[in-house]
Amino acid sequence: MSTVALWMLALVLMLVGVLGIVLPALPGIPLMYAGMVVAAAIDDFQRIGWVTLSVLGFFTVVAVVIEFAASALGAKQFGASARAIWGALIGTVVGLFFGVAGLVLGPFVGALVGELSVHGRLGQAGRVGMATWIGLIFGTLAKIAIAFAMLGIFVLAYFVG
Repeated sequence: MSTVALWMLALVLMLVGVLGIVLPALPGIPLMYAGMVVAAAIDDFQRIGWVTLSVLGFFTVVAVVIEFAASALGAKQFGASARAIWGALIGTVVGLFFGVAGLVLGPFVGALVGELSVHGRLGQAGRVGMATWIGLIFGTLAKIAIAFAMLGIFVLAYFVG
C-alpha cells in the first residue's frame, strides 16, 4: 500500500473512532487506536514507538472497561435487575435509529421497561432508568476525556518525540 493510502486509512479509522465515542454501535476508542497503530507503522514506528503505543493501548483497554461498566454500575447502585441492564443495552442499540433523541432516551427507556417487566413498580423503574442514563453519560464523558488524552499523546509523540 502506498503511504498516502495508509495515511488515509489511519485518518478514517481515527475519525470513525471519534464518532464511535458517542455512537454506541461503533467501538470508538479501539478504532482510534487502530488508526494510531497504522499511522505509527507508516514510518516503521520511528516517530511513534512501542512505548507510546503501549500507553495508548492501556488507555484503550480502560476506555472499553468504562464503556461496559458505567451504566451497569449506575443501575446496580439503585438495585437494577438484569433485565433493566439488558433493557438499557437494547434501548441504546434501538436508539441509534432515532438520532440524538434516541441515543439520549434509548438507554433510559430500555432500563425502565426492563425493570418494569420484573417488578412492575414505576417509581423503582424510573430510578433505575435514571441511574442507568446517568451512568451512560458519565461513561461517555470519561471516554471523551480518554480520547482527547490519547490524541494529545499521539500528536505529541509524533511531532515532538
